[in-house]
Amino acid sequence: MAESKRYISQTELENHQKPGDLWISIQGKIYDVTEWSREHPGGALPLLNLAGQDATDAFVAYHPGLAWQYLDKFFTGYYLKDYSVSEVSKDFRKLAAEFSKMGLFEKKEHGTGILLCIIALLFSISVYGVLCSNSALVHLLSGALLGFSWIQSGWIGHDSGHYQVMSSRKFNRVAQILTGNCLAGISIGWWKWNHNAHHIACNSLEFDPDLQHMPIFAVSSKLFNSLTSYFYERKMNFDSIARFLVSYQHWTFYPVMCFARINLFAQSFLFLFSKRKVPNRGQEILGILVYWTWFPLLVSCLPNWGERLMFVVASFAVTGIQHVQFCLNHFSSSVYVGPPSGNNWFEKQTDGTLDIVCSSWMDWFHGGLQFQIEHHLFPRLPRCHLRKVSPFVQELCKKHNLQYDTASFWKANVMTIETLRSAALQARILSNPVPKNLVLEAVKTHG
Repeated sequence: MAESKRYISQTELENHQKPGDLWISIQGKIYDVTEWSREHPGGALPLLNLAGQDATDAFVAYHPGLAWQYLDKFFTGYYLKDYSVSEVSKDFRKLAAEFSKMGLFEKKEHGTGILLCIIALLFSISVYGVLCSNSALVHLLSGALLGFSWIQSGWIGHDSGHYQVMSSRKFNRVAQILTGNCLAGISIGWWKWNHNAHHIACNSLEFDPDLQHMPIFAVSSKLFNSLTSYFYERKMNFDSIARFLVSYQHWTFYPVMCFARINLFAQSFLFLFSKRKVPNRGQEILGILVYWTWFPLLVSCLPNWGERLMFVVASFAVTGIQHVQFCLNHFSSSVYVGPPSGNNWFEKQTDGTLDIVCSSWMDWFHGGLQFQIEHHLFPRLPRCHLRKVSPFVQELCKKHNLQYDTASFWKANVMTIETLRSAALQARILSNPVPKNLVLEAVKTHG
């Protein structure tokens, strides 16, 4: 006689959503991923953020078909009572299956190899300009070219963190360390930890690190309630200093973006020298040391401090274009307070994301981020296919009356500044003092 299935309720599942006790549901089967969270390639945060709920859509989005065969070892023997799938999720999973049948997740073309050659060329020209010219203008242009090479290396770091851009995992890792740690001074390990949290909790003010820039920026007045960052594990205090800085954020946005990579340097160091488990920590630190060897040495080859400062500012400012691009896709979109939900994966990703409209010949400039909605829904999809799948995503959104927001690059900048200005003006209102009763304000925010 076949053994009858054992069921648990959604309420019982929700009891397993804390460190040391992580259960998730995938297609109605309950899995205990507590131990796996320590080894999970995407880090523990995605599992912690989705624990106690259905995570099927996130699993489909982030994992290849081969990953399904490894789930059984985490199976608890329980099934979710009254498990059901929304029509949106059904269509999303069908679409993912169709893309898989078409081989889109495996066909990466040869863009990475070409891009690596372009990066090497830009870097070589920049170094040549510094070492072989006495012209201050050439030195300025060399700094700009170096910044542009950092932008392009950033696209490789982004892509290689989501899927294998090289012929093997080993070469993929080499590309990550070379373009991220060695060339740009940014820890690829830190970026993956940060970026995975962003994707899972897209536009959650408490869980998405890409919106947690207090006291410098606040994209919503909800942040004035001194919310807690569950990523950085600290309170985002809206005090007098934050009020002052946020009040002028629509003016300071672009100047800050010109030097935003300084924050990335700091975050990389904090991550690599923290007590948390860092995969391949030695490789990461060695790569960072390579950067902090060649870059200061190159700058020291310039004839005087004026040109050295000019070179560094030029390189950082050009790279600021990429930091602006990172903000455009989310700053002006809908935000929410609270943890991410696996039950409305498709809706949350589309609601909190904006696509940039551009001609195909400008795709190199945006590095795939112009199709941010498609990228968030299918993060493993190589960027060369994002334009191809865009009509299918639009059709699905139209079918279910869901958001599919697009704007030109110029309009996206305008929308971002308008969002920052709106929050800045609210921060200036003296009749809206810094909340003293944080519990009451939190209840109002959530309620």
